[in-house]
Amino acid sequence: MLDALIIAPHPDDAELGMGGAIVKMMAEGLAVGVLDLTSGEPTPQGSLEIRARETAAATKILGLQWRENLGLPNRSLEPTLENRAKLASVIRQTRPRWLFAPYWEDAHPDHTAATKLVDDARFWAKLSKTDMPGEPHHPERIYNYYCVHLKMTAQPAFVLDISAEWETKLASIRAYESQFIAGRPTDAPTFLDQLRDEASYWGRSIGVAYGEPFHCREPIGLATLAGLV
Repeated sequence: MLDALIIAPHPDDAELGMGGAIVKMMAEGLAVGVLDLTSGEPTPQGSLEIRARETAAATKILGLQWRENLGLPNRSLEPTLENRAKLASVIRQTRPRWLFAPYWEDAHPDHTAATKLVDDARFWAKLSKTDMPGEPHHPERIYNYYCVHLKMTAQPAFVLDISAEWETKLASIRAYESQFIAGRPTDAPTFLDQLRDEASYWGRSIGVAYGEPFHCREPIGLATLAGLV
């Protein structure tokens, strides 16, 4: 059903970490879905209703046809057996070739819990003799996108050129006004200024305007070198 399933701890993490990649993959004809694990609430400027509207707006900007929320608790996300079964069931039903999860080191406990949950659910999704819905399925790879709260410099496995997709990514992030605009300092550099600078840094590292970094704990295979920049 899906080529790629992006799993985000909160609504807006998929846009922040790999909004450009989402747009690029869909433009290349891939079926892409986003599964938000929690509502992301409470937050200082948000509410359940506000976040739902913002997520719907960002989803429309990206052009996503599949986006769901697993309904797990924000601020207390844990890789429990119950949550593992819930996520593995979604993987079995959507049958993605690739999973995308946050980078495994982060100051936000929800982010690190999400990555552990994805690792565990990927394994459980292939189990037979289980009451989980769907047929056994094992995604080929888990790729990790960077959406971290640590002040750290990533050492990615690869950087994706998102120069053509940057403005769409930025628009999808702006849709989350309660998170990135309302109540934020207006003096430069703003949060969005910093986000652009980071994308420019990664783009410059590969000789393009804007980029997104990714990691993977497993070897990445190449059938051709034609896609290298």
